[in-house]
Amino acid sequence: MVKKTVKKKYIPNSKEKYMCAKHKKFFTEKLLEWRKEIIKSNNESAALSNLDDNSSSADIVDQASSYTEKTVEMRASNRRRKLVNKIDSALRRLKDNTYGYCVETGEPIGLKRLIARPIATLSIQAQDCLLYTSPSPRDGLLARMP
Repeated sequence: MVKKTVKKKYIPNSKEKYMCAKHKKFFTEKLLEWRKEIIKSNNESAALSNLDDNSSSADIVDQASSYTEKTVEMRASNRRRKLVNKIDSALRRLKDNTYGYCVETGEPIGLKRLIARPIATLSIQAQDCLLYTSPSPRDGLLARMP
C-alpha cells in the first residue's frame, strides 16, 4: 500500500507579519498563474477566430452574426489584455514592496481582499470613498435631460 502525501496549500493568514516573504511568494505565484491562464485563453480565442471566418458567407444574416460574435470576442480579448496589464503592475508592486498597500492612503489593503482580488490597489474604505464621491455616468445623463 502506497501512501500519498498531500501537501497542504499555503494560504496567508493574519497571524503572520503583513506582506512577509510567504505572502509575497503566495501572491506572486497566484498572479503569475492567473496571467498564464489569461494569455493562454487569449491565444486560443485568437486561433479560433482565425479559423471561424464566416465574413465571406453569402447570407447576410450569417455575416451579421459573425460580425457580432467577433465584436464580442474582441471586447473580451481587450478586457483580458487590460487585466494582464494590471497583473503586471501588481507584480511590479510586489518587487518594489508596495504591493498590498493602498495607493491612496498607504494603509494595508488586507489579506482577504487581496486573496479575492489580487490586483486590488485600494483598501475597501478608499474604494468606497471613491465610489461615493465620484459622479456616476447616470448623473451626466440626468443633467442633460430637459
